[in-house]
Amino acid sequence: MKAMILAAGYGKRMRPLTDHTPKPLLQAGGKALIEYHIEALRDAGFASLVINSGWLGDTLAEALGDGSRYGIPIVWSHEGTPLETAGGIKRALPLLGDAPFALINGDIWTDYDVSRLLIECDDPVHLVLVDNPPHHPQGDFHLTDTARLRDNTDPRLTYAGIGRFDPALFAALPEGEAKLAPVLRQAMARDAASGEHHRGQWWDIGTPERLDELDRLLTQR
Repeated sequence: MKAMILAAGYGKRMRPLTDHTPKPLLQAGGKALIEYHIEALRDAGFASLVINSGWLGDTLAEALGDGSRYGIPIVWSHEGTPLETAGGIKRALPLLGDAPFALINGDIWTDYDVSRLLIECDDPVHLVLVDNPPHHPQGDFHLTDTARLRDNTDPRLTYAGIGRFDPALFAALPEGEAKLAPVLRQAMARDAASGEHHRGQWWDIGTPERLDELDRLLTQR
């Protein structure tokens, strides 16, 4: 299976750190955020990675290269202007192929076992959810006792930025900017979306303060 790491955002909330450094290259515990994902996906047995790039994309691609340094092939989907999540996936479809793929946000840190995404699933959408963090107390989606995802039902959990997707979900999207949420809600309306609740570590690195907190945690380990 292939995996895609989303790395095309501007990282505006992280300025001035991201004025000259792509957000996924910001370091915590002596390592770039995106390197934790690359190594975890490699160790789980994923065949190759697609990484999209936007803001400072040349800097990101130069730093990570073709993946030979990490022991897993990396191919690049350069967007120039970021296309949002679904738009970025649509642009990368020729690189992802026709089989389901794993997706992970490049600006999170987690101890989630990504090898779980290799397990075959009948649903075209499978999301990893986490407890609602203080900065997102309302959550995103409801997870039923039978692992089905629902919209507009409480209680809600937060989408972790980790999932498994069928590329056919994005095939009919027009080229250009497109958000992921409408795609997810359409799948939920068809009862075609499953999920799981990860109760371990998960960090959304949305502010310099959270990056500092994560750095202290990882440095102490």
